[in-house]
Amino acid sequence: MDLDHLADAGQRLTRTVDGLQADDWDADSLLPRWTRAHVVAHLALNGEALTGVLAGVLDNEAVPMYASAEARDSDIKELARAEHSELRGRLLASLTTFAETAQAVPDDAWSGRFERVPDGPTFPLDAVPLMRVREIEIHHADLGLGYTADDWPHSFAEVVVDGMVRRLEPEQGFRVTPLDSERTWDVGEVTDEGPIVTGPVAHLAWWLTGRAPSDQVTSSRGELPTIGGW
Repeated sequence: MDLDHLADAGQRLTRTVDGLQADDWDADSLLPRWTRAHVVAHLALNGEALTGVLAGVLDNEAVPMYASAEARDSDIKELARAEHSELRGRLLASLTTFAETAQAVPDDAWSGRFERVPDGPTFPLDAVPLMRVREIEIHHADLGLGYTADDWPHSFAEVVVDGMVRRLEPEQGFRVTPLDSERTWDVGEVTDEGPIVTGPVAHLAWWLTGRAPSDQVTSSRGELPTIGGW
């Protein structure tokens, strides 16, 4: 995922956050148990965490994203209670510093790996830009303020599907066949009896992340397959 998309996604998110009124921050987001302040706090902290990973690369140090899963969750809760101006400032700073740090990483340094938490699984460094833009685009829609999966670039929606079909392990495999893409994806082990799920690729991507499906996402077997959350 190129950094131009990252910049555009950040600008779209900034416009939405700048439009928040006082009462909007504490209203429910589309994510269970999270207000919009929680979503913005998570986006700010995620940007800071990934910036820390890349800054470690520049300093020849292995820096995990978070000290622990518990620390990540508590930091989100704490920042969500901050003044709205502070929360907005942290988000905007995270967008800027991540972009600047990513641009500073030499081409030959993207071949390494990093940890999400100490002693946890490792992930390829060259996936970091995509990880960040995916967080921005999906959680921007989670704010429930008019920006939806329909606003995603078509190529990004396909990238989301790419990532989710590798991650999901459904009890029954199924095939994803978008109405507006020449691509198809198999999720799990697909048999002749397996359902075929269709719809616009952006709506399929949204559903595959564990969000509620739109009425345009349908299954050849009637009921949609059961999948986990993102």
